[in-house]
Amino acid sequence: MSIRKLLATEASGQEVEINGWIRTFRSNRFLSLNDGSTINSIQGVVDFENTDENILKQLNTGAAVNIKGKLVPSQGRGQAVEIVVSEINVLGEADPDLYPLQPKRHSLEFLREKAHLRFRTNTFSAVFRLRHAMTFAIHKYFNDRDFFNLHTPIITGSDAEGAGEMFHVTNFDLDKIPQTKTGEVNFEEDFFGKETNLTVSGQLEAELAALALSKVYTFGPTFRAENSNTSRHLAEFWMVEPEVAFYDLDDNMDLTEDFLKYLCRYALDKNKDDIDFLNQRDIQDNKSKPQDQRPELNLVERLEFVINNDFERITYTDAIDILRQSKPYKKKRFKYPVEWGKDLQSEHERYLVEKHFKRPVIIFDYPASFKAFYMRLNDDGKTVAAMDVLFPGIGEIVGGSQREERYEVLKQKCEDFNIPDEHIWWYLETRKFGTCVHSGFGLGFERLMMFVSGMTNIRDVIPFPRAPKNAEF
Repeated sequence: MSIRKLLATEASGQEVEINGWIRTFRSNRFLSLNDGSTINSIQGVVDFENTDENILKQLNTGAAVNIKGKLVPSQGRGQAVEIVVSEINVLGEADPDLYPLQPKRHSLEFLREKAHLRFRTNTFSAVFRLRHAMTFAIHKYFNDRDFFNLHTPIITGSDAEGAGEMFHVTNFDLDKIPQTKTGEVNFEEDFFGKETNLTVSGQLEAELAALALSKVYTFGPTFRAENSNTSRHLAEFWMVEPEVAFYDLDDNMDLTEDFLKYLCRYALDKNKDDIDFLNQRDIQDNKSKPQDQRPELNLVERLEFVINNDFERITYTDAIDILRQSKPYKKKRFKYPVEWGKDLQSEHERYLVEKHFKRPVIIFDYPASFKAFYMRLNDDGKTVAAMDVLFPGIGEIVGGSQREERYEVLKQKCEDFNIPDEHIWWYLETRKFGTCVHSGFGLGFERLMMFVSGMTNIRDVIPFPRAPKNAEF
């Protein structure tokens, strides 16, 4: 039986057997055991006078054990039941002089260096149980609303964002790369007969399916060769990307708001113990920060902030006006300029959410100049039907748009973005046959995980982070 189920069992002296790892063993009597099924450990009371001395010496933090005994009401505080141990079998020792995760608080930087062991800590076991819960919740949300999950290719010949920064895929012997007569790489001799990359998005392929199945979503790994070593960037990350036929931008915003509220509510309802632990961690961490750097809301309050507030919806133009009338702008406290035609920075987004509206914000109708080629051009010829969702603490969490369904307009935009027809002919062709209004958005899964867990570094919400000069494990 898992410890999670055992802790919820009514104790009547019944015989039980569990496996797990020792968190602590104190006074040669009290054994704290955890198996990862819950943030909570169960206490085993050991009769040390009748336990083999050699076994007692092996009961160190990190050791794997099997214990048998009677489940009885706990005599101590903090849990309802405990086990009076009758038999202990040590399955795997952990030398206390070598095991790096002793029962004390470790820095996140230290634990990143021990990523093969960090699952064993309370913090990371909570984060990755929560990651599983959010994965399940995403699939449940879409399945319950008649969406179809689509597995889009990881290896692709197109750049969905038109921004470059892609990882090349090849089976060439790098010491003997074939060349053309003009000295260029001869991709015709490569495995796929053309230049290919790891995908940055499954959106374009998802659109193809949406124009037949109506409602689809992708949920898979994406890759970006951006040489950025910040706390918000990864080279390998996961994206959730729904695409819906017959949805305009308003429908898209409705779907996004409902989806995000659902996920936050699911985390609070289904992972209460983990959220409570991470919330206390969040509160303690913020106490050590200077007063002006502490967030106004703790983790639980931020989740409730999303659930309990209607999202404010404003145009990009109105957002610029609000920012230019704000005190931080007038007192020159913003680090980045606020000008129509420039993308908003995190400091601007957080001001709108946390100070001005005090609720999540959706900004829409952005200038076409810095948005992707596939976004629908508005009638003003200057803006596109794009939208970003802004959350407290992290700024943008979702980006989406109504897609350009008009063939001639899309073809012109491809030319403007220097996207060759041979790279995108199949995407253009869907606009010739049964084209219709359609929309979608992308949610960076790790960005969501940072929000629901309270972790402030993106490398702490993915099991094995991939970043510049870092591809361990």
